[in-house]
Amino acid sequence: MWFFDAVTSGFQHPTDPGRLQLFRIVFASVVSVRFVLSFSQGGWERLAPGSLSAHLAEQRYGHARSRLLITLYQPALILRTAAALCLAAGLMPRLALMLVLAGAAMELAYLKSPNAVRYTLLTGTCLLLANDLGHGLHVEHGASTANTWAQCLLVLITTDIYWNSAWQKLRSPQFRSGLYLAQWIHTYTQVRDRLPYRRQYAVPGLVHRHAGNLTNRDIRLWRTLAAAVIAAELALPPALLIEQTMPYAVAAGIAMHAAFTCLKPRQLITFSGLTLGTYVAFTP
Repeated sequence: MWFFDAVTSGFQHPTDPGRLQLFRIVFASVVSVRFVLSFSQGGWERLAPGSLSAHLAEQRYGHARSRLLITLYQPALILRTAAALCLAAGLMPRLALMLVLAGAAMELAYLKSPNAVRYTLLTGTCLLLANDLGHGLHVEHGASTANTWAQCLLVLITTDIYWNSAWQKLRSPQFRSGLYLAQWIHTYTQVRDRLPYRRQYAVPGLVHRHAGNLTNRDIRLWRTLAAAVIAAELALPPALLIEQTMPYAVAAGIAMHAAFTCLKPRQLITFSGLTLGTYVAFTP
């Protein structure tokens, strides 16, 4: 298996640099969507003077630093979006990548749950460690050690994300029982018409009608699905590394992340998009 050959050789095992070049395009496309969405639903005015976010920033950082953050906020939104588009197009990719990472890191200063930001920084750092990011939209295939270390690191990060997620779910009796998912769907079914930004929720009506209650049948169904998710998260990393099972693993991963994203489309678009994008790194 190429991954273990690369590790045992001190990352001198040649891989296809085009894998990381393709991930650069996927990464930039996903963060471009994230950055564009940050302009909507009040994001542009998030740190406007007198807003709650501005008040919380002043409490957290003090007057001088909060004023600096507020002053730089809107220009940074524009700059990082332009940088993400340049990164996708392959224009000065390393400089564009550094600006993208700096713009993403800015969100750590005001988001309450910045897990997507941390994941963006992790995967983006893998790209930053690559020696051949390519140029333009052209992907150059061949054999080189230029991106071997970065590609292995990306595989390790994705594996850790999946296995840590499976471990957390295994430790949760509520998730394993199916009750967590059943309660989520049932509650959403009851209150979805009263929620702001309803387009953020995309659970199909078929699911509401046939599994949107808290009956024993529904909970058993969600228990089965919970077990399937845990099994998939455990099996996907090794299955992605094996050539014979990779197509099936990719299909399973796409289906699983599509289901995740239906629960929280806007919140999970970054995680699902970047994770599916890392699949290209599992092939040498």
